Amino acid sequence: VQLQASGGGLVQAGGSLRLSCAASGRIFSINTVGWYRQAPGKQRELVAEITRGGSTNYADSVKGRFTISNDNAKKMVYLQMNSLKPEDTAVYYCNAEINLYGSTWPEDYWGQGTQVTVSS
Repeated sequence: VQLQASGGGLVQAGGSLRLSCAASGRIFSINTVGWYRQAPGKQRELVAEITRGGSTNYADSVKGRFTISNDNAKKMVYLQMNSLKPEDTAVYYCNAEINLYGSTWPEDYWGQGTQVTVSS
């Protein structure tokens, strides 16, 4: 199983980026997918998460600016980031709880991270 995160880049404050997380492998189903971020010298924090049924949860710092969505058929999760601020600068990681074919319990997977840099 692989999680491939993409879409990061350099953007000016107030701009937008859309991150994508693609899951591949012998996946039966995906329970919850979360986007996390880690800035230099800081702990990794949850930004947003979405369940298979579409329920969402956001960090207070991104509410109203970021939107998480999923496409279960394509095994994709997106993070639309608008009104970006310099404090959003971080490496963004996707994380998924995945049920594999033939497995009894779900397993936790991380993508490789994508850098988001917001200039002031």
